[in-house]
Amino acid sequence: MGMTITEKILAKHVDADKVEPGELINARVDIALANDITAPISIARFKESGAKTVFDKDRVILVPDHFVPNKDIKSAMQAKMLREFAHEHDLTWFFDGHEMGVEHALLPEQGLVLPGDIVIGADSHTCTYGGLGAFATGMGSTDLAAAMITGETWLKVPETMKFVFKGELLPWVEAKDLILYIIGDIGVDGALYRAMEFEGPVIDKLDMAGRLTMANMAIEAGGKNGIFTPDAATEAYVKDIAKRDYEFFKSDDDAVYAEVREYDVANIEPQVAFPHLPENTRGISEAGEVVIDQVVIGSCTNGRIEDLRCAASILKGNKTAKGVRLIIIPATPLIYRTAMNEGLFDIFLDCGATISPPTCGPCLGGHMGILAKGERAVATTNRNFVGRMGHPESEVYLASPAVAAASAIAGKIEGPDKI
Repeated sequence: MGMTITEKILAKHVDADKVEPGELINARVDIALANDITAPISIARFKESGAKTVFDKDRVILVPDHFVPNKDIKSAMQAKMLREFAHEHDLTWFFDGHEMGVEHALLPEQGLVLPGDIVIGADSHTCTYGGLGAFATGMGSTDLAAAMITGETWLKVPETMKFVFKGELLPWVEAKDLILYIIGDIGVDGALYRAMEFEGPVIDKLDMAGRLTMANMAIEAGGKNGIFTPDAATEAYVKDIAKRDYEFFKSDDDAVYAEVREYDVANIEPQVAFPHLPENTRGISEAGEVVIDQVVIGSCTNGRIEDLRCAASILKGNKTAKGVRLIIIPATPLIYRTAMNEGLFDIFLDCGATISPPTCGPCLGGHMGILAKGERAVATTNRNFVGRMGHPESEVYLASPAVAAASAIAGKIEGPDKI
């Protein structure tokens, strides 16, 4: 029997001809990543171990992005801890100040995570990098500390589920809608500790931003990782920015899957995940009259330039509804500058939006857009748990940039075709 792309990457990193689901392995890692919430714990464990140096200063990456620009004294101290560790160990890649961006948008943009890699991060949305054809997964800060020291991590080889998309996309249906549809179909534990492999004619046409968006939310279905087969689009994306060599893998024709699900995208309209789970999805035609107070367009899920262009195409010439706060957060400095140079900021400001510097900010209820009791937000983020964006009696509705922009104008959850 053949192997899936996930199994092939894992086998390569343990120097084995073959690995099988359920097998425990100790694999080399290409990148070990942490942020300003998780790295302080990893650093503390690192120091407690007595380790004197990281395994490779080019492959341990720290990005303070959750509570920056620092919102309070505690967050400032956490960022300082990363800064001092990065200096002490002469880390090549520490993104601070004007270089800082949302980690899972920043690293692909910088050519630091690449096809065929094993990437581990002390952040659950590390699975984003599967959009490039890497095996990428989140883990705890203690496990991350061990990898920072040894350059290795242990894990169980996951079974793989395959999701095949066919047909022609309806207007305004985006990658965010496809992954929300999957999560609504299988539930938040429907892919528990499984690799989620995406393929089919529709997937082949997705740009890299769309692939990264879908891989990003694999964890919301319980997935160990999400992954796409790298192709010509992947090559075009990485070839001029890659900081090191990379390798394309693909699943064998006779690879074994735990489950295969096929979808005709002609049956998928823009989706909205209602509180308080990403699986509570409805088509936009079933959303009803949900009046909102805030819209957030950004995050590691949908803060890329493609997302901002999409939102701008709807917001242009319109105004946000009275009483609606529209917050737009470009995910990296490059995205920020590109959007500004393309005139998108003029569109956003003219329609009544507030533009934030790159940050995770409101996504995790950190800052830059916290909800009060009883308030509702439409967000292009990835989670809508109780209290995720503020007060436990607030509500978050997950949607694509197109639906989010349309909702900001309408003052309620609305489809872009209605604007």
